[in-house]
Order: sequence, then C-alpha cells, then structure tokens
Amino acid sequence: QVLLAAAVCTKAGKAIVSRQFVEMTRTRIEGLLAAFPKLMNTGKQHTFVETESVRYVYQPMEKLYMVLITTKNSNILEDLETLRLFSRVIPEYCRALEENEISEHCFDLIFAFDEIVALGYRENVNLAQIRTFTEMDSHEEKVFRAVRETQEREAKAEMRRKAKELQQARRDAERQGKKAPGFGGFGSSAVSGGTTAAMITETIIETEKPKVAPAPARPSGPSKALKLGAKGKEVDNFVDKLKSEGENIMTSVGKRSMEAAKVLAPPVNTESVHMKIEEKISLTCGRDGGLQNMELHGMIMLHIADEKFARIRLHVENEDKRGVQLQTHPNVDKKLFTTESQIGLKNPEKSFPINSDVGVLKWRLQTTEESFIPLTINCWPSESGNGCDVNIEYELQEENLELNDVIITIPLPSGVGAPVIGEIDGEYRHDSRRNLLEWCLPVIDAKNKSGSLEFSISGQPNDFFPVHVSFVSKKNYCNIQVTKVTQVDGNSPVRFSTETTFLVDKYEIL
Repeated sequence: QVLLAAAVCTKAGKAIVSRQFVEMTRTRIEGLLAAFPKLMNTGKQHTFVETESVRYVYQPMEKLYMVLITTKNSNILEDLETLRLFSRVIPEYCRALEENEISEHCFDLIFAFDEIVALGYRENVNLAQIRTFTEMDSHEEKVFRAVRETQEREAKAEMRRKAKELQQARRDAERQGKKAPGFGGFGSSAVSGGTTAAMITETIIETEKPKVAPAPARPSGPSKALKLGAKGKEVDNFVDKLKSEGENIMTSVGKRSMEAAKVLAPPVNTESVHMKIEEKISLTCGRDGGLQNMELHGMIMLHIADEKFARIRLHVENEDKRGVQLQTHPNVDKKLFTTESQIGLKNPEKSFPINSDVGVLKWRLQTTEESFIPLTINCWPSESGNGCDVNIEYELQEENLELNDVIITIPLPSGVGAPVIGEIDGEYRHDSRRNLLEWCLPVIDAKNKSGSLEFSISGQPNDFFPVHVSFVSKKNYCNIQVTKVTQVDGNSPVRFSTETTFLVDKYEIL
C-alpha cells in the first residue's frame, strides 16, 4: 500500500487540510482534489474512484469528504481500513464536522495523520495509541509526582509528630513545677526538659519558615527557651497553624517544596560507605496474555565519604535463579568476583574514588517467560447495550516485593463523560482533560496481592488500551544484595548502609 496524501475537503474539492506522505507540489495536490468531485458518479454507491494515475478512496462526512489519494496498485481493503481510522480521528479533535472547526484544529489533525501513516505506509496503531503518542504521556513524570506526594505526606506527618513532642515537653515541665530556662537572667542554668523543648521548637521553626516577617536573630539559646516558657499559648497556636495551614505552608515554599520534603522526611542512616541499588523494568504484555518483552537493568553504586575506608571489598550475595547477566566495572577484579563473589579493585593497593558515586556492578535480565512478570494486569472490556463494561484486575506474582504508589492508567473514549464505578479496591481519579482513569493503590504486597476494578462507560473494547502501570519499591526484583564490607588490609568488617530502589521505565499492556 502506497498512500500519497490524506485530505479533508469540501464537496467542491477545496482542500481544508491536506497531508502529503510523499514529495508532491502544492499545485499537484490542489489539482487532484479539484478534479475529485468531477469524477464521482452520483448514481453509484462506491467509496472509491480511479483515474489513469491515482485512486481516490473517500468517505462523506456531512458537508465534507475525507479523501485518501493512493496509487492504483495499492490494496483497496487496506485503504478502506485506513480510511475508517482517519475518519475516527477527526471527531477526536473537532467538535463539529465543519470547515471552520477543521481549520482551527488543522495542526492537531496533521500530527495525528503522521501517527497513522509514515512514508506512505500504514502504521500498526489504533485510536488509543494515537491519542497517547500525540499527548506524549510521560511515566517518569507520574513516578516523580507519586514520589513527591509521598514525601509531602511524610513531611506533614513529621511536622505533626514534632509538634506533639513540643506540647508534651511543655506539659512535663509544667507538671514538674519547673520554670523554663532563662527566667533568672542570661545565665546558662537550663533545665534539661526545657532545653529539649527549645531544640524541638528551633528545629520546626527554622525548617518550616512560616510566612511571618523574620524576627531579629538572637545570639543565645536560652532566649529562645524564654519564648517557650513565657508564652505557652504560642505553642498551641503554632500547632493549630500546622493543622489548619499545613497545605499552605508546603505550597508557600514554591520551588523549594522538594527540598523541604527531603529535610522533613525521616533521615536515611547513611554511613561512610553507602550503596545505592537501583533497578528499572521495561515490560510489554499482550491484552490476551503472553509476555512480549521484559527487560530489567540493575546497578550497584558505591559512595565512600571517608578516605580511611577507600580500600575495601564488597561481599555480594546473588540468589537469583532467573539467569541474570552480571557485569563488573573494568577496574574491578573479575576473577575475585567470579570465584569468591567479592567486588574489589584489580590493584589492591589502589583506592576507590572518594565522595563520588561509582558503578561497580550492573546486571541485565531479558525474557519472554510469563512467570517472570512481577505484577500481572488483566483488562477485560465487554460490550453491553449502553457501551462497555470493563473489568480490570491485578495480581502480584513476586510475593517478596512490596510495590508502593501503584498507578494503573486506563485510557477512556473522549466526549462520553465520566465512567460509572461499580466495585473498586483502592481509589481512582478521572482525568477528563486527558481522558484517563487512574486506579491508585498505596501498597501492593503479599497481604494485598490482588484486587479488581469494575466500571461502565460508552465505547468499544479497543478504546481501553494500552493500559500503563507505574510504581516504586524499596525492594529489588533480582535477589542481589551486599551482605558485608571488609577492608583489604586485615579483612576487618566496615559499617555500611544500603538504599534500594525498584522503578518502572515502561510497563504497558497493549
């Protein structure tokens, strides 16, 4: 099939929007479209007409025509199928099939036409995929937003906890009949309970920075304790403000909201030897079952903050039985890793770099084995009298995993309103602007390994694909861990910390 051009024209042959897929002059395409109405036989119900050089395949749309211009040796059945897809795309962007509306959305239509045909040949796409490609939906952005929301929730919980500690410290001081430090002048005789409360107050106020004008800096710590003891009601007011204006406080930070969330989040216990274990999965499944492709990449990043721990060896435990391909850094002793599962430099006298992340080991797993899918998604749309009844369910196959902030995104037909939700495990969000239904699950683990969602909406079964999945996890998929770190000299153990992340690069059901 060689498609020369796709155009929307009036019944008089005037081109409103035309997209040429091979090199053609404007005069040539305008001449072909102008000749098209004269070639039609009104008495016959054909959907195509031929000349000596080209074939016109067309479909009437009220006062307009959707016309495909192809070569005479193209497959007419494929041309008709392509024409139907073109005709379904136009109502996606135009509310009315009128000349003004088509002209207003001409660029949207051209972008959509380019997704259907490339260099004159039909692409294997459906309407839902065209919508996804033109919107340029980003899974990385969704993961980023999910992580940010989690950090914000943790930050608010941490603020409330510290405020309660502050209240409790003040009550304990009052119950024991002790005055807050600083009443006897500017001496350093501070009560231990009051000092703790002062430290808590200082931490919250300096981290949160409320929107009041900044007070002059005070040189001595007891003066802040004086503020705590002298005006006890300010503590209650501050707690009330946190409860009532917590959201405003976070948004007032603006661009620094992520910084504040990181500061207030529970701190990661980072030792002088710290390792980041990160895995990313890219997976594509068919809607009728079967794994088309699954690819997983993992890496261990080593960060050393103290020079005295620069000459070390990492003891790696690999209990993976799926056939993971391992690869060490070129400067790592490969023989040592193969025989003893230890990561060390080829030259034992050399040291690892200080204060920089170094990738020492990476692994890769590529498979089409269906049992390796960590989270299976079964979407089953069935046509009913009023549209479609959609049943979608998930099941965690790798029970050792704990998936957080799971979002299962189902595309919806445009212009049909909101879906009617029947049964649901978890929560949902309907994005009417992007025509998406987001099924949100905070945690999927062995205790919550399966769930389902049922909803009804107008449409056809193909409208609800592809389904996309995103999640984050603090447990890795491949069972590869660093169990011990020892120094090269003396083989003495070294304290270390580990941070594990399992992310989604692409996870879709077509």
